[in-house]
Amino acid sequence: THLDEGEIIRATVETVAENTVDGIIAPMFYAFIGGAPLAMAYKAINTLDSTVGYKNDKYKDMGFASAKIDDIANFIPARISSILMAIGSFILKYNYKDALKISIRDRKSPNCAYPEGAVAGALGIQLGGTNIYFGKAVYKPTIGDKHREIEVDDIVKTNKIMYATSITSIVVFTIIFKFLY
Repeated sequence: THLDEGEIIRATVETVAENTVDGIIAPMFYAFIGGAPLAMAYKAINTLDSTVGYKNDKYKDMGFASAKIDDIANFIPARISSILMAIGSFILKYNYKDALKISIRDRKSPNCAYPEGAVAGALGIQLGGTNIYFGKAVYKPTIGDKHREIEVDDIVKTNKIMYATSITSIVVFTIIFKFLY
């Protein structure tokens, strides 16, 4: 109710970017190193963070713990995402160099800034800024360089990056798995 069109687009792009790690790269990473049990354990951690990981009075202690465990579980996959999303951006003929550069330069949060930075760099947009959570304004550091205004088509482009990154992840993890085993 508090967002204008640009803020809704930005929130959608940020969500798709972050969830490319949470929903695709990290589960795939854990499946490749530990099979289905480890992938399912990761998804349980991630789901707990999604449901109670926000700091509010009702879930303060449990939310804090689940958010920190999720940060630890996503530490490696979030960083791998920078490389995989840059490769996906290269395939799509987006700015893959800035995808990698911005994801490293603007890593101002434990994990979500890596994929958000990759998307911001690939598309030449700026993410972050003031968000409203449970009726309270929360400022998050900006990510990326504002070469242009964010637009509706950036949602489609971010989805394409997610698909290209997913395919790239399967190929890369399969090659590594075959090489090691």
